[in-house]
Amino acid sequence: MLSFPIESVRAVIARGRADAEANGGFRNPHYGLHPGRDEQPGIWLVGDHGVYLCSNGRLADGEKPFVAYALECDPRTNDDWFEVKRKTFGGDDGVEFIDAVQLEAMIAAIPNARHLGITFDLDSMELFIIEWS
Repeated sequence: MLSFPIESVRAVIARGRADAEANGGFRNPHYGLHPGRDEQPGIWLVGDHGVYLCSNGRLADGEKPFVAYALECDPRTNDDWFEVKRKTFGGDDGVEFIDAVQLEAMIAAIPNARHLGITFDLDSMELFIIEWS
C-alpha cells in the first residue's frame, strides 16, 4: 500500500486547477495519442523515480508541476524506494489519471480523512480514504 497525506492530495489538485486557469487548461498524459482524454481536473499517479501525485494543469514555459510523493516511496527520504515502487506500482514507469471531482467527493465523505491509500493488483488499483478519530 502507498499513502499520501490528504493535505498533499488537496494541494496537488489545487495547483493543477490554478495552473490550468493561468495557462489555458489541463495537460494530456497520453502524449497526444488520445486528444481530449483526461484533459480535466485531476491528478496523475506517476511511477518513475519513486511514486508521486502530480498536478495536471498546463504549465508556463520552464515551470515544473507540483508533486507529492507517497510516504513509503519517496527517494529523498527512503533508501528502499525502488523496492517499494516495484512491489506496489510495478517495475515499469507509468501514469494513471485520477479524476479530481470523484477524489474530492471521496475525501468529503470522510470527515476525519487523513490519508489517501492506494493498493495495487496485477490489473487494477484501489483508492480508499484512511481516517483517524
